[in-house]
Parts: sequence; C-alpha cells; structure tokens
Amino acid sequence: MTAPPGTPPPGTPPPLAGGPHGPAALRPLLDTVLEALRTGAEERGGPLPAGGPDTQAARVRAALGDVLPAHGTGDHEALRTLVHTLAAGAADPAHPLCAAHLHCPPLAVAAAADLAASALNPSLDSWDQAPAASAVEALLTRTLAAEFYDTPHPDALVTTGGTEANQLALLLARERHGPHLTVLHGANAHHSIPRAAWLLGLPPATELPTPTGVLDPADLAQALATTPGPVLVTATAGTTDAGLIDPLHHIADLCDHHRADLHIDAAYGGLLALTPRHRHKVTGLARAASLTIDLHKLGWQPVAAGLLAVPDTALLAPLAHQADYLNAPDDTEAGLPDLLGRSLRTTRRPDALKIATTLRALGRDGLTALIDRTIDTAHHLADRLDTHPRFTLHAHPTLTTVLFRPTHADDTQVATLRRTLLHQGRAVLGRTHADGRLWLKATLLNPHTTAADLDTLIALLEGSTHR
Repeated sequence: MTAPPGTPPPGTPPPLAGGPHGPAALRPLLDTVLEALRTGAEERGGPLPAGGPDTQAARVRAALGDVLPAHGTGDHEALRTLVHTLAAGAADPAHPLCAAHLHCPPLAVAAAADLAASALNPSLDSWDQAPAASAVEALLTRTLAAEFYDTPHPDALVTTGGTEANQLALLLARERHGPHLTVLHGANAHHSIPRAAWLLGLPPATELPTPTGVLDPADLAQALATTPGPVLVTATAGTTDAGLIDPLHHIADLCDHHRADLHIDAAYGGLLALTPRHRHKVTGLARAASLTIDLHKLGWQPVAAGLLAVPDTALLAPLAHQADYLNAPDDTEAGLPDLLGRSLRTTRRPDALKIATTLRALGRDGLTALIDRTIDTAHHLADRLDTHPRFTLHAHPTLTTVLFRPTHADDTQVATLRRTLLHQGRAVLGRTHADGRLWLKATLLNPHTTAADLDTLIALLEGSTHR
C-alpha cells in the first residue's frame, strides 16, 4: 500500500519548520496551502459561507471526519482538507462586503512575516529564546511609543489586543493607587474596561451616560467632584459602536484639576496620530498615563497586534517579575535582557516582527495613505446613504464606521435583514443601538474597497428590503 504524499518514511520524524532544512520542507507545503486558500475562496464565492451556523458546522464535520485518526493522512492531504475547509467557511475581511467588525484584512507582507515568526517560534519570555526578536520588539515599542509621547523615555508593551492592554492599564493604575481605585468610564467604553475592574478586584466601575455617543465633560466633572479618590478615568478614541472620539483635552483638563489618572483606549483611533490629515481628531492622547493602541484594526496586521503605551518606562515597573530559569539575577547583572516584566504572559509570540516588517515596507507615508483612504471610503458610503431616499444615515463618520438603516424598517426588520444577508452569505454587516433604535453598522477597514463595491452593497440592501 502506497503511503499518502507528504508522509515521511517509516521511523523518520516529520520535518521541522526551522533549522537549515526548514525552508526546503516548507516550500512545497506552502504551495499546497496557497492552492487550498484559492479553492476555498472560490467555493465560498462571497464574504462568508451561505447556510448559517448549522450548515457550516455540518460541512466542517463532513470534511474533517475523524479529527484524530489512527493513521495520519500526510501533510499535503491534511493541509488541503483543513485549509480549504477553513477558507470556504471563512468570513473573509478581504471581501469588500465583509464589513461588520473591527476585523481588518491583513496585509500580505504582514502575513508573510508572521510565517517566519511561526517557523522560528521564538518566545519573548527570555533572551536566550529570542535574541533578535527581543531586540526587534524593544526597538519597535520605543519607536511607536515616541509617536504618542514627547517624553525622554516613552515605552510600550506588545499585547494581544485592546482587551489585554486595557487590563494592563487598570492593573498599573491599581498598583499606583491601591485596591480602592475607582474607575470612571462612559457608557461608550469598551466592555473590557468594567470587566478588567472586576477581574482585578477593584470596586465596580462607574458608568457615566453618553447619550450623544461621547463622554460629556459636564457629567464627568460632576462625577469627579462627588467620587472619593483615587480615581482612574478611561476615555475612548474610537468607540466600537460608532467610531466616535471623546473630547480628550477637556477630559484631561478635568483629570488634572481633580488629580485623577487618565487612560485612553485608542485601540481603534490611536493611529490617526500618524496622519497629518486626521491627527487633529486625537489631540490630547499624550496627556494620558497610558494608551491602548491596536494595529490589527487600522494597522492591517494579522491578529494579534496590540500595544499599551506609557510616557515613561518607569511606569511599567510593577510588572517586574523574577523566575530563576528565565531571568536569574546574575544573568541580568551580566547583561542578559530581562523580558519577563514585559507582559503578564510567559510564552508569547514575536508579534513585533510583523508590525516592524510592515512599517519598514510601507513607511510612514504608505501607512498613513491606507488610513486616509479607508476614512475617505467611509465618507463616500455615508454620502451615498445620506442622499438615498430609502436609507437613513445616523451621522457622518469620524473614523471608518458608518451607521445607517432602511428608512421605513422597524428594529425587528433591521435585525432580520442583517441575519438574512448572513445566512445567504451575501454581506456581513454589524449592528448597534443608538438614539433608541437599531442600526446597521458598516466598518470599512479594507483599503481595496471601491466606490463600485459600495454601490453593490447599497443595491443589495435596497433589493433585500423590497422583496
């Protein structure tokens, strides 16, 4: 009986991704992966698979069969089957009609760099596991932190995203001020803020109303005047629901007056600081004790690629931790970098590599051009909807999020329309409540989306509401 292609001879271990023979072992496998990505996308044919959850789960079960077979099928067959199945069943953010969430289509150069990170598999918990990767991370974090803070020693930690960065920000504030720290946040804040307060054993976070979508300085002033310290205020630069930005300077002024700390969750909007056309929208970022930044949103990175930035590396001191097998004191004294205090995680991937590769490949002008382009695309969609007799636009976008609804539909019909398009595999749109009504949400993060694609989306929605 002939062994399946890609099966090593009996008694031979499977090839490794690294080492001198790794590239030769990977090359034919990558051909198989790329072909499976192509055939899977062709089978899907749209932004996501048709049929809904049950149909898709059945397709996956049928394709995979025995997840742990007694005898392996070989590398190429396994890759063909699973990668094809994954691609055929994907909600593909690279499709112009997949625009529901802050889920960007990653750049090809970033995904290619991520392959190298996976092949070499450095872990950023000790220098002897990641000599070059740790140096890349140190250079990247200091460089990016300096984009937000004009201070002598700005720094940043690489995180898995906004949620981890927000948790770290609250942890550092707790360590500065003690366990009775009160967190004030707007109703527009990301859900990870109150959840982090709960996780860290802090008093329940206090939510302030945001009827206009942003934090009202008058409401914050009243809360600060009546809340005993210590207090951490969290503001948002780019809300999840509508892409709105709190009045950062006003909030920072109030924090200064009341001696409260300020954290700004700028996971969505923080990178606007790089673009001359839009950086005025986020002035005030530098006044925060900590900033959440997320490059798997308007940075076009594969998940995960988050940052927590601070104006001085000394603010990260509470994270210092010692484990003799990773950062023995005599090794540190001898000059080996101590990496364990750079995260609450121990094993962690070199996510800095794909970010650094992207920045080098695109440069400042290339990255800002992508940011500007996607914001322009959002404004184009908003303009089209605003003049369309069958749709109501909520507001013109601040970032790349556009809220709208069919003019004569009620909330139940809006929700049903969205789910119908999902089940048909024709479009992926989000949903959110604003002004007491349910709105469809288009989050435009694809720099390849064209005006014609937006016209296709509007025509699709228009036809779906009149059947």
